[in-house]
Amino acid sequence: MLYREALGAALRTRRLEQGRTLQDVATAAAVSTPYLSEIERGRKDASSEVVVTIADALRTRLDALMFDIADRFETAAAPIFVELPLGEDALADATITPLRPAADPQLLAA
Repeated sequence: MLYREALGAALRTRRLEQGRTLQDVATAAAVSTPYLSEIERGRKDASSEVVVTIADALRTRLDALMFDIADRFETAAAPIFVELPLGEDALADATITPLRPAADPQLLAA
């Protein structure tokens, strides 16, 4: 999953939860409706200024939006690390650990 896809999904979810149209939010954010649509579909990268403007138009806090995006990455398939001990029963004693860093709220809000 790409950041722009997670951002777009998070924005679209918030807009639909509010029962608002693309045109309504685009007008409030001072962006074109087609541009907002492209952002929501994960096809366009939005600058940080545009993201802040859209978040404001959706009356949502930027940190809440970033945590939503982080959650979308958490639920995406993550690679795993399999540790196999040496010995005859190696597979029975194997441990599987997801390779996901812990989310740092300060990094997400930056």
